[in-house]
Amino acid sequence: MADSKKLSRERLMGSAPMLPLIIKMSLPSMFSMLIQALYNIVDSIFVSRLGEYALSAVSLIFPIQMLNVAVGVGTGIGLASLISRKLGEQNYEHANISASHGVFLAVCSWAVFVIVGLFGVPAFVGAFSKTSEVTAAAAVSYGQIVCIGSLFVFNAMAVERVMQACGDMIAPMFCSLTGCITNVILDPIMIFGKLGCPAFGVAGAAYATVIGQVANFTVAMIFLRSRKLPVKIDMRGFRPRKTAIAQIYQVALPSMMIQSIGSVTNIALNAILIGFSESAMAALGIYFKLQSFVFMPVFGMNQGVMPIMGYNFGARNRARLMDCFKKAVVIAFIIMSVGTLIFQIFPAELMRLFDAEGDLLAIGVKALRTISYSFPLAAVSIICGTMFQGTGHGVNSMIVAVLRQLVVIVPAAFLLSKAFGVMGVWYAYPLAEIMGITVSLLLFRKLYDKEIKTMQSVV
Repeated sequence: MADSKKLSRERLMGSAPMLPLIIKMSLPSMFSMLIQALYNIVDSIFVSRLGEYALSAVSLIFPIQMLNVAVGVGTGIGLASLISRKLGEQNYEHANISASHGVFLAVCSWAVFVIVGLFGVPAFVGAFSKTSEVTAAAAVSYGQIVCIGSLFVFNAMAVERVMQACGDMIAPMFCSLTGCITNVILDPIMIFGKLGCPAFGVAGAAYATVIGQVANFTVAMIFLRSRKLPVKIDMRGFRPRKTAIAQIYQVALPSMMIQSIGSVTNIALNAILIGFSESAMAALGIYFKLQSFVFMPVFGMNQGVMPIMGYNFGARNRARLMDCFKKAVVIAFIIMSVGTLIFQIFPAELMRLFDAEGDLLAIGVKALRTISYSFPLAAVSIICGTMFQGTGHGVNSMIVAVLRQLVVIVPAAFLLSKAFGVMGVWYAYPLAEIMGITVSLLLFRKLYDKEIKTMQSVV
């Protein structure tokens, strides 16, 4: 049975028609990412009903949440990339060892964030001296709860990436769906005090998030134990191996850096925007929630196409590797272009989902329209990054991210804000994406000429 499963995977990843394969592998992840995006928006909509201070508090702590996600997703990407490549090489023993190390690293990541929650969150919030006391108190409470309770989300991410690397995209979808639905149901109950539950306010949103993550992890473990996968997680007699950890982090660390840079960027932009008003900072927070509806489906597709890229790179099949890359670029570009149109046509309606009025509404409308011009450019950079990660060259993704999200956007936002006020911050986004797509294509060309061009071209 195990051998037939392996052969089935090889036929799927190595010879199935590419477009149907991408759709089959990506749709479950895209759907689960859309559900996650819906949760992000619903969560903030409920919080916004408490007042603009609550929305500002969640926006203030968002960079720490981004850092939390960066570590979990980054480790998962490194894990999935390694497992996919080892399966392509038919090295099943190494794939099993890698999977067990994914769980070990998830627990280590949680331990770090317990310390961040206890000591880092209060110091971080205190650094924003212009924030009101009520906003700061709500932010500290929210941040500490999500950090200390992150054990389950780290482990859920690791288990889901193992299943995805094995070609199982359905189970992770149901795991994410369970967590998100649990969270959305509990949000109004715990925020406003329904059904006999105390009204926790902003902290209630954090408690709902953690409980949703517990539900996600529980379902993930049920699937892991019940599905017949070519890779197993066995922690009995486990001993950490430096080689396995190094191979995972070869891709994971650049991915973490990519997303962590996004956190640093958010902090820097908040520091610039708070100098104008809390409404400007809240508008950026709303943008991040809304843009997830555009970016999350593309990131979901990444989870589907990266195992295909990794497998065919490991199998040295140039034709299928490039076919996957080209089709993924086209799909991502279409999704991002549709997102741009929505942001251009309905910015006020989107902002009013969060009870935005007055200055918040005016600032937010201009932000959505200006930043959304960068979406189609970002599509190409994102898929290039997926190719880098799938082929074990995650450093290239990190280089692009550093340029887009740190070297260009932060200085540009600072300088342009001096000349154009708040609008200068929004202008920095398209400028950064122009730089990003340029460098992405140059690095991709270098990778192609050095490693992909000389591969066999098996159809």
